[in-house]
Amino acid sequence: MLKIKGIAASSGIAIAKAYRLENPELIIEKKIVVDSQSEMNRLDEALAVSKEELDVIRVHANKELGADKAAIFEAHLLVLNDPELINPVKDKINTENVNAEFALDEVAGMFISMFESMDNEYMRERAADIRDVTKRVLSHLLGVRISNPSTISEEVIIIAEDLTPSDTAQLNRKYALGFTTDIGGRTSHSAIMARSLEIPAVVGTKEVTAKVESGVTVIIDGLDGEVIVDPTEEVIRQYEEKKAQFEEQKREWAKLKNEPTVTKDGHHVELVANIGTPNDVEGVINNGGEGVGLYRTEFLYMGRTNFPTEEEQFEAYKAVLEGLKGKPIVVRTLDIGGDKELPYLDMPHEMNPFLGYRAIRLCLDRKEIFRTQLRALLRSSVYGNLKIMFPMIATLDEFRAAKAVLLEEKDKLVAEGIEVSDSIEVGMMVEIPSSAVIADQFAKEVDFFSVGTNDLIQYTMAADRMNEQVAYLYQPYNPAILRLVKMVIDAANKEGKWAGMCGEMAGDSVAIPLLLGLGLHEFSMSATSILPARSQISKLSKAEMEELAQKALSMSTAEEVVELVNSI
Repeated sequence: MLKIKGIAASSGIAIAKAYRLENPELIIEKKIVVDSQSEMNRLDEALAVSKEELDVIRVHANKELGADKAAIFEAHLLVLNDPELINPVKDKINTENVNAEFALDEVAGMFISMFESMDNEYMRERAADIRDVTKRVLSHLLGVRISNPSTISEEVIIIAEDLTPSDTAQLNRKYALGFTTDIGGRTSHSAIMARSLEIPAVVGTKEVTAKVESGVTVIIDGLDGEVIVDPTEEVIRQYEEKKAQFEEQKREWAKLKNEPTVTKDGHHVELVANIGTPNDVEGVINNGGEGVGLYRTEFLYMGRTNFPTEEEQFEAYKAVLEGLKGKPIVVRTLDIGGDKELPYLDMPHEMNPFLGYRAIRLCLDRKEIFRTQLRALLRSSVYGNLKIMFPMIATLDEFRAAKAVLLEEKDKLVAEGIEVSDSIEVGMMVEIPSSAVIADQFAKEVDFFSVGTNDLIQYTMAADRMNEQVAYLYQPYNPAILRLVKMVIDAANKEGKWAGMCGEMAGDSVAIPLLLGLGLHEFSMSATSILPARSQISKLSKAEMEELAQKALSMSTAEEVVELVNSI
């Protein structure tokens, strides 16, 4: 028996035979050709077949995983249509008289190396996308069949170096009980899709393909991030029991679906969900969400070749508002830039895009984009309980300018005879330390705050959360972060406003007692985290957590804070 440690990417326990998902090595040889046009025709044919296959996968992903996951394959289709990739390949064929597969491999390799060398996770994911797409085209040029996970017809655990987005999208959850990979992290495409499929996954093991052969029994522990290879009967029995306990725990959580979120001493908080598309509404309802604390509208803009129209946006916002039937919906205005780019939006090259031209900075500069979104939001406001939130606010002037544009568009719509709600709350994300430090000034003008801890932590600690070399500095429980969060909550309370949190920290079982003690009003998290969080909060005393939080604020290190929380 062998135990391999990895990253717990999707919760659950799975026990089955291993199935190694291996693709044949694509051997690329350079050949000098006489007929360059014939090679370009071969390339066009391989591109066309690849596009057909990707479109089938996209439709399947949309049906099984939702529109935001299907957008990955829309992006893949854009890659195959991108002249910046295809034209250099054809130029190479034409000027160097080389075969199509060699030209494609050379050009794609250049792009992959370029993206892999970049220092943010989003751009490194683009390298994986290009590799996935070009491998498909190369296989057709070489006449080699690549693996098709959709053909698996028995219960297995997938073993792979990595799973491409197209691999994961084709997994049938009836037979693919879980998977484990050598590489990857919690934010990789495969991990995100595993959580959508609700199958256990352990990624980043570094050695699972070297240690596991097809047919051997494997246990995937997506709770603790472990892979057990060739377990004994006794170990299998232990994990079957652990699996049964987890399933029982899920059933217990399900009983809380329609219950309010109340501490054992009677204090109520709101548990709401982070979503990306209207398709996510069903998950919010099924998991007992009390509303939406973050609707990431940038998914409307991604995976396409032009800006969404006002009408397209209106329909998307209306669908979410109607779907949640009066529950509060906090919509974040466009947050593009940093780690999210649009192929049709010409953005300047920046040394540090996370600190650059993005989010509200972009919207206040390109007001025509901003105004279209605000009009769509305002029009949708009569269909539910809409709250509008501006991202990346650093100064009071930025908030005032953004709100002024919103009010201008509201006045225009009213003048046109279009009905707009008079009860829209307007707030801001707190993800820049400067806005946390002067939250008392902001609180006089905003209706609410939502703390975006993903960015607030990395900006406060001056540490890129995707950079493995400084990952140790990404410390949600650091007293410095807790003090900033307290500033925001205290400022909101003083002015009779509310404060929420929509970063990963809001659904973290270690952070929840601290946030409850600090007085956070609203916790926004992935929909599947809501019921476990509700269960945890029901067992905590607000008064006791206030004492805990006060102790944590006076501590010196994140480790001391974690030890304190674990002692309760």
